Amino acid sequence: MSSLLIRDALVIVPGGQIQPGDLLVRDGRIASIGAPRSIATAGVDQVVEAGGRRLSPGLIDIHTHGIMRHLYESGPDGLRAAARELARFGVTTVLPTIVPQIHDGWIAALGEIAAAIPTAGGVFIPGLHIEGPFMAVGGAACPTLPGDVELLDGLLAACGNRVIAMSISPDTPGIIPVIRRLREKNVSVFLTHTRAGVEQTEAAIEAGARHATHFYDVFYSPPETDPGVRPVGVVEAVLADPRVTVDFIADGVHAHPAAIRAALAAKSWRGVILITDSNIGAGLPAGTYDTPWGFPINVSPGTAARHATKGTLAGSALTMDRGMANLLKWLPLLPAQTWAMGTLNPARILGLDRKGRIAPGADADLVLWDDDLTAAQTWLDGNSVYIK
Repeated sequence: MSSLLIRDALVIVPGGQIQPGDLLVRDGRIASIGAPRSIATAGVDQVVEAGGRRLSPGLIDIHTHGIMRHLYESGPDGLRAAARELARFGVTTVLPTIVPQIHDGWIAALGEIAAAIPTAGGVFIPGLHIEGPFMAVGGAACPTLPGDVELLDGLLAACGNRVIAMSISPDTPGIIPVIRRLREKNVSVFLTHTRAGVEQTEAAIEAGARHATHFYDVFYSPPETDPGVRPVGVVEAVLADPRVTVDFIADGVHAHPAAIRAALAAKSWRGVILITDSNIGAGLPAGTYDTPWGFPINVSPGTAARHATKGTLAGSALTMDRGMANLLKWLPLLPAQTWAMGTLNPARILGLDRKGRIAPGADADLVLWDDDLTAAQTWLDGNSVYIK
């Protein structure tokens, strides 16, 4: 049985407290937490001196398309290459997010990516997040197919039941049977890419949709039909329903911090989640980079990732560590509550009971942070997968 002792850390319990302490890991799980230097080193295989630095659960990104120069949807090699990079950004659990490209063999291609999950190292991958194809608004190249349960069943089967989340639009024709089938299969249903009204959104929620992803982005309001009367649509319906959680791209470009604060007022810290929706360029220095889409992109923290000639958004360049740093600056919350938005909260909506927590019995997915909130060391199941 292997053991690890992290001494003299500032231990972050998401949604709870932040206080100095020692943390002992045995056989991949947290065994105990004690006061600073209260846990004996005798019989411990490895001791790490934290020196008062912050120690948190690993971050969990439930909506991300790629990192640095790698795309998950490019195939098994892309999945494995991207997975190897995540620990440096403090990420220990990820849902690779795939936008289906409708062409001959597309379902088989999804199946190949899903089958490669067990061969990806450095991060825990509970399954795939499929963004589409049952969308009402295309946005970033998402297909816009009507709801089709037979097509859905074929997709899920080809992926070996490794799809654990699917994003759909509540205003897609025929979407309610799709939502019901997804819930029968225990697949989480995310709402996105939509111009839905209140009634369409409420119907999707009643059918089993319980989360809205990259909230505010590609969530259009209905047209104004009575001058002076503000239209009410999907955004208000989601905010009004306490059963629905939301996530945001916290780069300050895709959504204004005030939008996140408004969601907090409606949902509390328990109902808001940090994502990156990252793509090519995330985690790279500011500059211009080639993409597989036939055009280069300009990447910078202040403007996200943009088409090099048109100037339009071409995905997010955010990483989870920078997103967490932004939320800690922007939100009027206790820091432990903010940390839950990147750890405990996403674990809850995916049903990952041992992830995103610091408590005895939880998986020892941990990050020791330097003062600038960059990862000094990352552990997955108590094994070091990154050290600066």
